[in-house]
Amino acid sequence: MHRTPRPDLAGPSPRYLPALRDAVRTLLGLDEDTAVVIRQLLRTVAGRPRLETVVAVLSMDGGTERWTLRGPTDRITDDDLRAVLPRRGPGRDPA
Repeated sequence: MHRTPRPDLAGPSPRYLPALRDAVRTLLGLDEDTAVVIRQLLRTVAGRPRLETVVAVLSMDGGTERWTLRGPTDRITDDDLRAVLPRRGPGRDPA
């Protein structure tokens, strides 16, 4: 049986994901071999649903880093990313 998600809990629009991934790559100075995974999750806090965006970076050497941002994926801004991602990469301070 096919189930349609409730409109308020539907997943992120695919059109936002490439731009968000590119912003993460740029801010962290990542190469093309490093995977960036972005997921929108529904969390229940105090009985109320809340959407969160999880950003994960998986490097070829097996290292993984993950950050959680409050809010749906389509509302995450570059400023939101800058606030949680470490400053590193070319021309940045080491993490």
